[in-house]
Amino acid sequence: MDSVIITGATGFIGSHITGAFCKQGIRVGCLIRETSNKANIEGLPVEVHTGDIRNIGELRNAFRGYDCVIHNAAKACDWGSWQDFYDTNVKGTMNVLKACVQVGIKNIIMTCSDSVYGEEHSMIVKDEESPYNSHYDYLGDKIFPCAMNYYRDSKALAKKNTISFARYYNLNLTILEPVFVYGEREFNTGFYEYLKTVKSGIPFLPGSKKNKFHVVYAGDLARAYFLAFKKELLGVNCIVIGNQEAARMEKIYELFCQEAGFRKPANFPKVLVYPAAFVMELIYTVLKIKSPPLLTRGRVNMFYDNVEFSVKKAEELLGFKNEYTLEEGIKKTVQWYKQHSLL
Repeated sequence: MDSVIITGATGFIGSHITGAFCKQGIRVGCLIRETSNKANIEGLPVEVHTGDIRNIGELRNAFRGYDCVIHNAAKACDWGSWQDFYDTNVKGTMNVLKACVQVGIKNIIMTCSDSVYGEEHSMIVKDEESPYNSHYDYLGDKIFPCAMNYYRDSKALAKKNTISFARYYNLNLTILEPVFVYGEREFNTGFYEYLKTVKSGIPFLPGSKKNKFHVVYAGDLARAYFLAFKKELLGVNCIVIGNQEAARMEKIYELFCQEAGFRKPANFPKVLVYPAAFVMELIYTVLKIKSPPLLTRGRVNMFYDNVEFSVKKAEELLGFKNEYTLEEGIKKTVQWYKQHSLL
C-alpha cells in the first residue's frame, strides 16, 4: 500500500496521524467537512476531499483511488444528544465500511477507544480480551443519563457492528483503541482545561494521589497508525495503544503544572465534589444548554478512578512502544500551548 485517506484529519488526533504519514512520504488524502478548520493540516502535502461520513455518496467519491482508509472522525466529547452520537459514531462508521466495499478498498484502520472495555474504577489491568463494559453506572443514570456514556456506548456499538461487517465481507480491519491521549492541539479531553482552570488561581480541584491513569502522547499514537499501515494485518485485529505503564494521575497533573510554571491545586475529596457536579450537570441538561458545565459526574469520576490497560499486544503485533516519556510528552505539549499564547 502506498496511499491512504484519513477521515477526521483536521482534528486533534487526526492531524497528528496526517502529519506522521506525510513525513513518511505516503500519498495522503484528507476527508474534511465544508465547515472544518484546516489550520491543523496547513502546509502539509495532502489531497483534500470535502465530505461527511454521514453521507455515503460523498465517501465513495472521496475514497476512490486509495489503498487504505483510516477512519478517525467521530463525535468525541462528553456532551450532546444520543442521536448525535449515534448518527456520527455508529451510522457514520458503518457508512465508511460500506463505502470501502463499494469502491473496492479492503484495508481499514479504525479509531475506537479503550472506554469500550469500561472506565470504571478497577484494579484489574484490562486488555483486548476484556468484556465490553462501556456503560458507567452513574448515580441516577437511569433517570438522568450522563452524556459521557453516549460517547462510550456509541463507540462500543460501532465496534461490534464493524467487526461483524468486516468479517462478512472479508475486510482487513485493524481497530486501534487508544487510552487517554494528550499532546499539541488538544483542547477537549481535559488536560488543557485543567491548566486553564489552574491558571485562574483556584486553590482546590478534584484529584487523588491513589489512582493510576493510562495516557499516550499524540505523536506516539500517530506512529502506531503508521506501523499498522505498514504491517498490513489480515482479518480483524483490536489493539490497545498506550504508554508502557500507567502513571499516577497525581504525577500527570503535577508534571503539567510544573512545566506550565503553575502551582498544582490541592486535591478536593470526591465526596465534596460529586454532589456539586451532579447539580451542575442536571441544571445544564434541564435548561438544554449546548456547552457542558465545568463539572459533570463523568468528569469528576475520572479524577478518582483507577484505569489501566495492557499494551503487550501492540508491541507483539506492531512492534509499538512509546518513544516519548511522560515527562517529554508533557513538556512538548505545554511548550506548544505557550508558543501559541494559549497559557
